[in-house]
Amino acid sequence: MPEYVCPVWLGYFLASPFRRLFQNPWKILEPYVQKDMKVLDVGPGMGFFSLPLAQLVGPKGKVIGVDLQEKMLQSLERRARKAGLGDRIETRLCHQGSLNLNGLEGVVDFGLAFAVVHEVPDKERLFSEISRTLKATGRLLVVEPKMHVSRAVFGATVFIAEQNGFQAVATPQVSLSLAVLLSKK
Repeated sequence: MPEYVCPVWLGYFLASPFRRLFQNPWKILEPYVQKDMKVLDVGPGMGFFSLPLAQLVGPKGKVIGVDLQEKMLQSLERRARKAGLGDRIETRLCHQGSLNLNGLEGVVDFGLAFAVVHEVPDKERLFSEISRTLKATGRLLVVEPKMHVSRAVFGATVFIAEQNGFQAVATPQVSLSLAVLLSKK
């Protein structure tokens, strides 16, 4: 599925605690994530959002991180174990033709696609696969970096999402980003 894939070396920068100064994961995610939820993190990299998600869902919740790069997932797994959250995070290696979401149909409460949709050439398939995993009440937060994605391109992305099982319900403010909260139609 990749159009451009974030290099692994950049993952270290993206997971930096410094990033919390302008994109605080708890502030961004707390309105949407509760204890015991099952959460899908598409393109988690090294876990900048996955680890806070695991804290928010608590010991009975689950975070499923799906990434194209095995090294990113290995780093996420190491960081999760070190933080005592390894049992709350499941990683899945996806590939160009599929997100590898088998067995998750209709069980996910919340999905996050942070700075990843612009890297995917087949956005229709991406949104369709994510939609199938979400419960009827499920929501998906899509956030794209303003430095890589114009408002026009972001608008086209939202349109594609709407053509593939979603409707826009809110436009949260996320620093340096364009964001939309989607729900299933």
